[in-house]
Amino acid sequence: MTIRYDDQVAIVTGSGNGLGRSHALALAARGAKVVVNDLGGSVNGDGVSSAAALETVAMIEAAGGEAIANGANVAKMDEVEAMVAQAVAKWGRVDILVNNAGILRDKSFVKMGMDDFQLVVDVHLMGSANCSKAVWELMREQGYGRIVMTTSSSGMYGNFGQANYGAAKMAVVGLMNTLCIEGEKYNVKVNCLSPTAGTRMLEGLITEEHSELMTVESVTAGLLTLCDADSPNRSILCAGAGGYARTQIYETQGIYLPPEQQSPENVRAQIEAIDNADGQEVLVQLYLSAKTGKRFLLPHSRRRRNQWFRSPLFSINGST
Repeated sequence: MTIRYDDQVAIVTGSGNGLGRSHALALAARGAKVVVNDLGGSVNGDGVSSAAALETVAMIEAAGGEAIANGANVAKMDEVEAMVAQAVAKWGRVDILVNNAGILRDKSFVKMGMDDFQLVVDVHLMGSANCSKAVWELMREQGYGRIVMTTSSSGMYGNFGQANYGAAKMAVVGLMNTLCIEGEKYNVKVNCLSPTAGTRMLEGLITEEHSELMTVESVTAGLLTLCDADSPNRSILCAGAGGYARTQIYETQGIYLPPEQQSPENVRAQIEAIDNADGQEVLVQLYLSAKTGKRFLLPHSRRRRNQWFRSPLFSINGST
């Protein structure tokens, strides 16, 4: 089996350097036509330059591939829409979107200004939402699409000094969780990549020895499995330094308290049973019992297509 992207068009945001450049080069090497998007700013988001994107394009063309440069700011919807229009005008479609653009504004929460918080959320979360929205209808109409969000262990597990970054990176997991449901019947699949690589965003934070192991190419190998025809849907793939793993959300079996026993004291008294991981399952969709109106999650092993319920208290349906 060889993974290829012949006759497909990919947009890779933040692909002027680091991981994004590695993703763009690999997609092009396997047949994709690539929109190399990069605002050209620093790690903290300052400055604008087309040089990095043009350099990536030149590298792709030198290897015999096709690519165009684009300098859209992913936090601005009008610029994102123009980027997608550029791709469609050039090649007629968009098959793959890799939401990779990102910045850092690290500080402890007590010292962090809310402008820095907002900017990081705008780039990581709203940038991913803007780009996904701009290709969404196109992918639905053509009956094919692959979207990859870039999440982080800082979002899933936390990291000191990265409240803004962590919040945004966990938020894109939530975005994936819904888009993968809405896009499934149109063959639009959405996944997350959680990378660990020795890029400029980690300069000064890891040793040179570790950086040599944490190559961008090792992460890109994982990325490519999330955006081909046989990709999974709703997967969080962790990739770095040759290690590949999947992060999943589990919920314990928990307990049930009847209405007359639903007090904070009784909940606290049962906390060990609530925390007990025995029998926990991967849960994928929220729905309601048609009989009781109780809200709960459907285990992955029991999920069925179009298993939806309506309730006066809460409504979920499969309409678009």
